[in-house]
Amino acid sequence: MTHPVNILERYWKFTEFRPFQEDAINAVLKGEDTFVLLPTGGGKSLCFQVPALIKEGICIVISPLIALMKEQVQTLQDKGIKAMALTSGISYAQLDTLLDNCIYGNYKFLYLSPERLQQELVQERIKQMNVSFIAVDEAHCISQWGNDFRPAYKNIAVLRQLQPTANMIALTASAKPEVVDDIIKELDFINPKVFRQSFSRANLAYMVFHEEDKYYRIETILKKYKAASIIYVRNRKLTLELSSFLESKGILATYYHGGLSNAEKDTHMNLWLNNQKQVMVATNAFGMGIDKPDVKTVIHLNLPESMESYFQEAGRAGRNGEKAFAVILKNNGDEVLIKSQFLNVLPTVDFIKQVYRKLCNYFQISYGEGEYLTFDFDFNTFCKTYDFNSVLCYNSLLVLDRTSIISLSKQFKNNISVQFIIANHVLFNYLETHQNLALIVKSMLRIYGGIFDHDTKINTLSIAEKASVTEPQLISALLQLEKDEIIKLNLAKTDAQITFIEPREDDKTINRIAYIIEQQNELKQRQVKAMLDYVENDSVCKSMQLLAYFGEKNTESCGICSVCISTKKTNISKDANAIRNSIIELLETGDYSSRAISTRLGLSEKDIKNTLQMMLEHDMIAITKTNTYKLSHL
Repeated sequence: MTHPVNILERYWKFTEFRPFQEDAINAVLKGEDTFVLLPTGGGKSLCFQVPALIKEGICIVISPLIALMKEQVQTLQDKGIKAMALTSGISYAQLDTLLDNCIYGNYKFLYLSPERLQQELVQERIKQMNVSFIAVDEAHCISQWGNDFRPAYKNIAVLRQLQPTANMIALTASAKPEVVDDIIKELDFINPKVFRQSFSRANLAYMVFHEEDKYYRIETILKKYKAASIIYVRNRKLTLELSSFLESKGILATYYHGGLSNAEKDTHMNLWLNNQKQVMVATNAFGMGIDKPDVKTVIHLNLPESMESYFQEAGRAGRNGEKAFAVILKNNGDEVLIKSQFLNVLPTVDFIKQVYRKLCNYFQISYGEGEYLTFDFDFNTFCKTYDFNSVLCYNSLLVLDRTSIISLSKQFKNNISVQFIIANHVLFNYLETHQNLALIVKSMLRIYGGIFDHDTKINTLSIAEKASVTEPQLISALLQLEKDEIIKLNLAKTDAQITFIEPREDDKTINRIAYIIEQQNELKQRQVKAMLDYVENDSVCKSMQLLAYFGEKNTESCGICSVCISTKKTNISKDANAIRNSIIELLETGDYSSRAISTRLGLSEKDIKNTLQMMLEHDMIAITKTNTYKLSHL
């Protein structure tokens, strides 16, 4: 058998594993049921990808994150490894062919969503596959007390019947002890091998600062630590606003949110990854699969929704092992804000029933019908039609999606159809005087045979590739052809697609998931309370608080968080001589305002004002024309 390190070196160019990786890999290779809890950046995916390349057969990977599935499949394919993902938008015929390829085509990985696993065709073909083992990623989704519980995950156990001899590996980055126990029980693990890395990050200083002027504090931090940083904000508007503010202060920044096009996301991401921009200002849409080891600072401008999401986002700092900072900035308005953002927008069972009924009416679905019908969906028009609060309505749709009542795909797309409305010979006369459109028109005619006879849906990417133009150039050409009355053009824009997974049964449908809705709302209440307790507790080491939340006991103070440093500073602040000496040391490096001195020394302006006054009276310092302080002898 090939040694795991050889696989690691051949495909990933590393010469040694991170902690627990090799142990987990060996357990999988021995046929053991395996549980892996590695914090963000710990390298979970290698724990199943490496053994899959050693063992005979195909590894089935269950994941709820379509974007991450696609990313991992693309990465594997780039390494010359045969992998595929069965995502949405695949026709029955395509699905049939792809599943055959998994049986006969020497594939090493098949990525599936838990919903896709429920299809009878998929289950029948899995029975015929030579499955090496099964990997369940984001395994906390199987527990009703886990972050982002998905009921469809409960059905993963069907794989035990389809492939009774295959062992399983479950992986997650954040799970409390009761969630770990739940995962092991739900997946029917027998005497599992559990590899649990401590959540402790010795090089990461967790900081919580009460700050009325958050932008000023961010500017100060970023100018002090001129290295890669991420700032998380609560909405898209703030990403642009804050990045513009930082640029105006001479700090190179870009931004990222879910509303950007893929091209814009890639451009902004690469600017930051290549250190052409110091700061990425982002919503929580940013982060999946980010592996930039030299992030010095992660700052939260607003309170995160849970300790789980905070730990994952903060954990993107300091992956190279060097000292790094995870900073939360809070003020008196944050408690109201976090409750309005995450608790006041939780839809009740009755509201979800109302949204579901209106959704069925909107698409004219009769009672008992609608199963697997797909519709283009304009969310804003739907909300306006029924006068729904957009946030409550969107959260209701997410609940229906997560509980497999509907499938909501949120990719913006153009639905474009074309029909030529002039005779063939007239068209070619037109092209003689419009040579710039000739290649595009001929490409369309070659790809779509019936485009003269009826309205034909076109794939803009295929035509653009064939004609060697960009998609925007193609759209511009189509608009020109429409204006010149050569074609009839239907350029419909939608922001989502909805597929109804169950037949319409109105209240009966929602009553089946009512307990899940109520339990998830209760979980969210508990998560927000835990977050508020964390930011308000200034007496216990921040690292110890985080570790206790995730079930780690008997931990020691980290010595570098805001609480630990404040304790040290309190001792210093009692000694006027110590404050004076600290100010002298700081002013030896340059001139500073009283505000900057207090920020740099981590002391309140009240603590330093008396000392500054005493130093002025003794001519130890002087005030400059710009109202900063300098040492008198400099």
